[in-house]
Amino acid sequence: MTDIINLLPDNIANQIAAGEVIQRPASAVKELLENAVDAGATEIQLIIRDAGKELVQVIDNGKGMSETDARMCFERHATSKIQTIDDLFSIRTMGFRGEALASIAAVSQVELKTRLRGADIGTYIEIDNSAVRKQEICQTAEGTSIAMKNLFFNVPARRNFLKSNAAEMRHIVDEFIRVAMAFPQIQFTLTSNTQQLFYLEKGSLKQRVIAILGQHYNARLVSVKETTDYMDVYGFVGKPETAKKTRGDQFFFVNNRFIKSPYLHHAIMNAFAEMIPTDSYPLYVLFIDLDPGHVDINVHPTKQEIKFDDEKVMYAFIQSAVKHALAQFNITPTLDFELDPGIQQLDAVSKPFTEQQQAKSVNTSLYKSFTQANQAHTIDTTSSSNLKHWKDLYDIGNPIAAPANDTIGRIQEEARFTTSAPVENRPSAASMIDERWQDTTIDQKVPVQVHQQYILSQIKSGFILIDQQAAHERILYERYQRAVQESPMATQQSLFPQTLPLPPADAALLSEMLPDLQVLGYDLEPFGNNTFVVRGTPADIQSGNEQASIEGLLEQFKNFSMELKVPRREQLIRSMARNNSIPSGKSLSTREMQNIIDELFACSMPNAAPGGKYTYISFKLTDLAKMFG
Repeated sequence: MTDIINLLPDNIANQIAAGEVIQRPASAVKELLENAVDAGATEIQLIIRDAGKELVQVIDNGKGMSETDARMCFERHATSKIQTIDDLFSIRTMGFRGEALASIAAVSQVELKTRLRGADIGTYIEIDNSAVRKQEICQTAEGTSIAMKNLFFNVPARRNFLKSNAAEMRHIVDEFIRVAMAFPQIQFTLTSNTQQLFYLEKGSLKQRVIAILGQHYNARLVSVKETTDYMDVYGFVGKPETAKKTRGDQFFFVNNRFIKSPYLHHAIMNAFAEMIPTDSYPLYVLFIDLDPGHVDINVHPTKQEIKFDDEKVMYAFIQSAVKHALAQFNITPTLDFELDPGIQQLDAVSKPFTEQQQAKSVNTSLYKSFTQANQAHTIDTTSSSNLKHWKDLYDIGNPIAAPANDTIGRIQEEARFTTSAPVENRPSAASMIDERWQDTTIDQKVPVQVHQQYILSQIKSGFILIDQQAAHERILYERYQRAVQESPMATQQSLFPQTLPLPPADAALLSEMLPDLQVLGYDLEPFGNNTFVVRGTPADIQSGNEQASIEGLLEQFKNFSMELKVPRREQLIRSMARNNSIPSGKSLSTREMQNIIDELFACSMPNAAPGGKYTYISFKLTDLAKMFG
């Protein structure tokens, strides 16, 4: 028998390992940015072309590498951060597994330029499919510049599975934000296709959060800071009004490393209980510092999922810290006269109250109005009072006069009782109203709104219960589909165009969506510096709600999730229909309800919303008869 087990060649082994570490361009962005942070850089540049498929380049001014280190860093499991097994459980740096650069070199063409601080010359290395093609000395700035070109050029199947440029760019921006948020003391820039998307100056954590999430959060952040011997928690949570229906503004960092933790997210949701709707998500940027021995970060290739040695303690502490911060925000502010020195100069504070001033004040009408005789609880028994006739109010011969055309007044008049009737048998005004309502005949064809969420409409065989939001979503979806396939929708021009400032990531996304949005009735123009001018919106959007409509559309599109891969235009239409549909909780007039019913059953598929949710449920008289026996 011949032996059949062989060792894989290094290039194939590296490609297999790369499948765990480098899943898309954003994975390489994360690894390269973390290496730049670990190198002690104070300025980091990220340059992207073609959403990372053509180029991902990171330039830093860190400590650089020697010629030997520059060559060794591309070997598998080569790292400067682990010497013994104990080091694996005391990691405080970012990258540490020693596979990132080897994996990147296995699926792309890499160019590295690096120079140690204080050195006269640097090192240039060119690697193609894990093989070193060139290594020589070069002249370069202090620090490191590493460029990853033509990702997956040697694995075409992997490249075919990459998504659209817009989707891949969103992932890159997410990874960039997560690293930049954790290190506000470092200057970060992001350039995509020669256009600068982010320029983040060094500053405080709050300045970094506002620079990334938007200036409108400046006055809407609540500071969180709690310190114990076990762990420290600090950062910011958004005020309840900043909560959104979609995810995206939730950040957890453990020892400056971004993590995803549904368990700790549940603790935040509990802290916000009864302050925000149950289907909304609060904003938070929270940092947890604790001994690395209490956490295991090497449980996932991307290191975004970690384990704590005592999760219950973490849960309770996070929830308590957020609740405490929100309680401080909600308390009534107290007056502190020391804050304004001018108050100390007022006569009422600086000058004494003399006896002459006291005597003068006693004789004023204002003082007399606060004497004992004028208090609300004092009853003057000596003076003649009309209260002696108070029993007449209950006399059967003197009914309380009801206001004209006042139903409640008439019912109270009809329901008055004699003093001899027992209290427990006396009918209340509320019960009288209920009885009258039961006797009232209404037009049975008029639809009725139930809990401002459903529409009840009678049909020949029984009745149907319509979900107003799902029904309106189906109506808008088919309307937008006709606009794309047949003729563009009408645009309602704004009398006064509005400017719409957006975060850089949202601005880049909106720029790619402009052609499709114009077909759907939006009239938008780029105005520079991540700002757009809104000149018009679809005719069915309420005037004055233009900005909220576009921001909501972007949120829906960014968080669009579906198992099947659908074209971007289809995602946009579904997101727009969802965003502009009538929400649950909105009161509708009879005419509005009837219009929804008529338009729903004029649709080609009236029984389901675009996402598959039922729009209505029918109840037959025969089924009702069975239910009631």
